[in-house]
Amino acid sequence: MSARPTALIADDEPLLREALAGQLAKAWPELQVVAQARNGREAVEQFEALRPDVCFLDVHMPGLSGVEAARQIGSRAHLVFVTAYDHYAVQAFNEGVLDYLVKPVEAARLAATVARLQQRLRSAQPALDTDALLQQLATQLQKGGAAAPALRWIRAQVGQTLRLIPVDEIDYLRSDSKYTMVAWQGDAGRPGEALVRTPLKDLLAQLDAEQFVQVHRSVVVNLRAISHLTRGDNETASVHLKQRSEVLPVSRQYLYRFRQM
Repeated sequence: MSARPTALIADDEPLLREALAGQLAKAWPELQVVAQARNGREAVEQFEALRPDVCFLDVHMPGLSGVEAARQIGSRAHLVFVTAYDHYAVQAFNEGVLDYLVKPVEAARLAATVARLQQRLRSAQPALDTDALLQQLATQLQKGGAAAPALRWIRAQVGQTLRLIPVDEIDYLRSDSKYTMVAWQGDAGRPGEALVRTPLKDLLAQLDAEQFVQVHRSVVVNLRAISHLTRGDNETASVHLKQRSEVLPVSRQYLYRFRQM
């Protein structure tokens, strides 16, 4: 091991990579982040070139996932997964075999992870051989994450700022060409809006079906944000929201969701 421990951070979102690097600088000043990667393929290439002691890998990245990259890196480095899904923590990481951080990364959780890594490096403990567990996680990802839970937050670019929008604060989502407009409660009671590059149908598949329902081919609404419903002609209706002035259309195809209202 070098005089200073070294690390690689892999995440497809540049601002999240920089945010984690900043948090690590505070939690572990001696750690030197020697590389940042945009995807799993780059992570493996950077690892082979620089051989860092620790790899922080986002689970979901385009092309080669963080789990697949971890399988190629193997026990040559200490691995820490960064994930937006508690599902992975519950199913695998809580077994104590793999370290993980849930986005957005909390300082206390990062401090605990850093302490474990420091102990392993001080004792020259070899990285764990987790190939079987990584194979299991890779298989789950290849199946499209069928068991993955609902999203906890959505990241959106607002000007030069990356916003992490808690899903519970979202009032509705509306399809906008190749993008999706996310309307949430915002700061200080002021409604917020932002565009994300994920299509509405893809977001809907990751949202809690008990909380978010499609009411129109281009609109998904948070049931908790609804004030009341007014019925219109031809078996249509309109949704009125508690904290917003917008009125959302309910098409005939989806009116059945409100039969009991």
